Amino acid sequence: MAHATARSGYRDLVERLNRFPQGAPPSDLLYRILALLFTEREAGLVALLPVKPFRLATAVRAWKTTPGEARKTLDELASRALLLDAERGGETVWVLPPPMAGFFEFSLMRVRDDVDQKVLSELFFQYLNVEEDFVRELFARGETRLGRAFVNEAALPPEEVLTVLDWERASEVARTARHAAVGTCYCRHKMSHLGRACDAPLEVCLTFGTSADSLSRHGFARRIEPAEAVDILAVVRERGLVHFGENVRENVAFICACCGCCCEALLAQKRFGAFRPVRTTAFLPRVDPDLCTGCGACAKACPVEAMELEPAQAPAGAPRRVARVAEDACLGCGVCVPACRRGALRLVRRSERLLPPRTTALRVVRMALERGRLADLLFDDRSLASHRILGSLLGAVLSLPPVERALARRQAGSVYLERIAEAWERRHRRA
Repeated sequence: MAHATARSGYRDLVERLNRFPQGAPPSDLLYRILALLFTEREAGLVALLPVKPFRLATAVRAWKTTPGEARKTLDELASRALLLDAERGGETVWVLPPPMAGFFEFSLMRVRDDVDQKVLSELFFQYLNVEEDFVRELFARGETRLGRAFVNEAALPPEEVLTVLDWERASEVARTARHAAVGTCYCRHKMSHLGRACDAPLEVCLTFGTSADSLSRHGFARRIEPAEAVDILAVVRERGLVHFGENVRENVAFICACCGCCCEALLAQKRFGAFRPVRTTAFLPRVDPDLCTGCGACAKACPVEAMELEPAQAPAGAPRRVARVAEDACLGCGVCVPACRRGALRLVRRSERLLPPRTTALRVVRMALERGRLADLLFDDRSLASHRILGSLLGAVLSLPPVERALARRQAGSVYLERIAEAWERRHRRA
């Protein structure tokens, strides 16, 4: 296979990407994508960077170069949205985002001529929409999800409006964000190069916080005020799109405007529904059979095919159809509710309200733990021999059978390792 003989810089970068909780399975297509975005030298340098945010001194040490040369390379990578940069305490901090949600999307968040976006779109389509390994790894592995649906706030019944928590409201995320920016929807931009895009609006992809700050400074998104972000969310609701955002309660990094025909998350929901690729809202639509006429408007509006029509009997005995909710497939987004002109649908509470991780850091740690990549996350600076050794040891301990793992844990005598291993065991007992 071609990727088996790929040049070392790209091989090392693929290995580096797979230290993220959500990896990028090796493929000929992946190597071709990376070759469009990175030079081989850049790929080799990025492969030496840690998973967590880092400062200039870390890159200098990893690359064995001068601060001036390291800074020049880091700034060049950030200018192409391959790294994100931010100021902390008067010092620049960089981080390599994962492929998704990350630099795959950023590469198509604006029209640009330094990359062949048509070729890139074709490669993305094959890697994400034809091959299944990447999307399955991203959306269908483990329990902690990358993203979650936000409820359509306009569809909430009056008695529920005051009970919805701030983290459940896309409008509240936008209203309270420290930085906000809007860019081109990666999914529909990609599909437009293939002649498959729908007519949903393109400039609706919202980012917040440090991601928004970095992307807007480098021209990949347009900086906006919170009020405009709220207005964009309203436009999205009116178009029947789903608010899909980061699966955390605090400092949400992105909210996309998803359709069921172009967007990766909702396509994954339809392909891998049994794995619940998208974390649902706390709501479900309920059908009033006395009001439902079986017109099918709700089924047409549903982006994940969770609404269907089934035979029923009219009071006079004549056959008719009524809508039915496939609860296991339903996102609880509420897109179907305003589509029903008869008022036969209303949102009701699910029996259980699922609580997302509080922060991005907690989400990443949970995902790493579930996917066997915690050692890479905790000891991720490959330029340090101590990190390489500790990462190998922790990875080996966490992969042991339960009895041997307990013995190794006692011998290690580390409270830190004890807590990590206990959490790991709890996760596997629930599986």
